[in-house]
Amino acid sequence: MQSRFEGKKQRILESLRTPEQDYHDLSPKGSVDELIRPLIGDINRVPGLVTTSSCSGRVSVFCDGGRTGQNNDSVGERDSATSRAGLGGKGHGSWLYVSHNTIEIPQDWPQSSFMSMFEMRPPAIDQESPTESNSYIHLKFEPMILHILTASLEDSHRVLTAALSAGFRESGAVSLGASKAGDVNPMVAVRSTGYSFDSIIGFQDFEGQNYAMVSEACLRNLVNIANSRFRVNQERINRFQKALLEQYAQKEVDNKPNFTPEWEDADARRRRKREEGLARRQQLRQQPPSTHSESQKEAEDFGAIGMF
Repeated sequence: MQSRFEGKKQRILESLRTPEQDYHDLSPKGSVDELIRPLIGDINRVPGLVTTSSCSGRVSVFCDGGRTGQNNDSVGERDSATSRAGLGGKGHGSWLYVSHNTIEIPQDWPQSSFMSMFEMRPPAIDQESPTESNSYIHLKFEPMILHILTASLEDSHRVLTAALSAGFRESGAVSLGASKAGDVNPMVAVRSTGYSFDSIIGFQDFEGQNYAMVSEACLRNLVNIANSRFRVNQERINRFQKALLEQYAQKEVDNKPNFTPEWEDADARRRRKREEGLARRQQLRQQPPSTHSESQKEAEDFGAIGMF
């Protein structure tokens, strides 16, 4: 009989197999980020894991709803290769720009490059200062966040161990108690907020016009910072992917003494060879004396190989 976890995983995987032109989720982008697809593929191949939501990391320009709660529907939707986010968002605001990758900085830098990209106008000389009831425009960088449904407490522990070791230090798990049916399927959030940032760069007046509050040079510096944090973010994703695969390769070794993983780095191979050598020595100690001396040298050679 199929468990509750297996049923959920099957439905999620069927959804992910939907052709991209027909797939849509609740994120502003509406689809799975390309940069995180290899990681999601590896996670979903593990029997006890399935991803439920993800974002590979993003830099965005967001106009909040202001204190009045107004909806900024006057801002048009960007339709470009970089941003496919629709209207809406936190605080009844609107997305002016979204990218899930580094932003290219042109060498022949025009004076209005990022202001126009972020749909803002340079501040006018006689521009009135914004008030707290205006909508403010934020430039944000947000690292990867990933939610993984697990089949057991053991699986959630393996995911958390890999996440924390990779630098996602705000990771955690919920739903640790059993359901009415007796199932325990913790949800693990893999995340880190330590290198995110949120900077106010402009405001929207009461006529729906967006004005910058910083210079083009400042915007360029902020984009450079976001790009550098994208690189840190990718390094942590790579470390998490490697650590998680090692966790489950080790689980196979623990469950099957003669199992050899399909891939292993040098450290994992040294550990495996040493453990095999120690197991072989233990086996020989349990043999009758007549056969023990004949195989002693073989065991020592095998153990010595495992130490390098």
